[in-house]
Amino acid sequence: MTARRFTPYLIAGLVAQRLLELRVARRNEAWARAQGGQEYGQEHYPLFFVLHTGWLVGTLLEGRKARGGVRWGWLLLLLLAQPLRYWVIRTLGRQWNTRILIVPGAKRISGGPFRYLNHPNYAVVALEMISTPLTVGAWRSALLGSLLNAALLRFIRIPAEERALRAYREQTGEGPTPSS
Repeated sequence: MTARRFTPYLIAGLVAQRLLELRVARRNEAWARAQGGQEYGQEHYPLFFVLHTGWLVGTLLEGRKARGGVRWGWLLLLLLAQPLRYWVIRTLGRQWNTRILIVPGAKRISGGPFRYLNHPNYAVVALEMISTPLTVGAWRSALLGSLLNAALLRFIRIPAEERALRAYREQTGEGPTPSS
């Protein structure tokens, strides 16, 4: 199959996956807020929405212009990352969502993929940011999306999570995992 023909199916699949995940995230967010969860870093949340939307649109446009076939190795990497994503979601349970919410009394999650990585969900996203576009030859979208994602995570999101944890520890002496 050509990359040009495959691209819309790939993007449609990712959009469907994200919409289903957002339903879970919204449900978990409502639960966290009902438990007294406090949000941190909400000012940067729109940046991720813009990044991910732009990355998907860029991949779609660039992939539709690509010559050649589907790069099956990159698709395999994308598919292999998905069980890790769902391992993260399952491990965090109700604490998983797309925002930084600290729930009073919540225990720090240290099992599952958190035994191996501090931010396993971000590792999955990084794999997707590079493998999805490269599956269809959209190297510009892979490069730009990956660099912007890394910058947002390194300089904005992860520091915001660390500040949220510090603030919570100072208030309570406890140390939960932010739900993200």
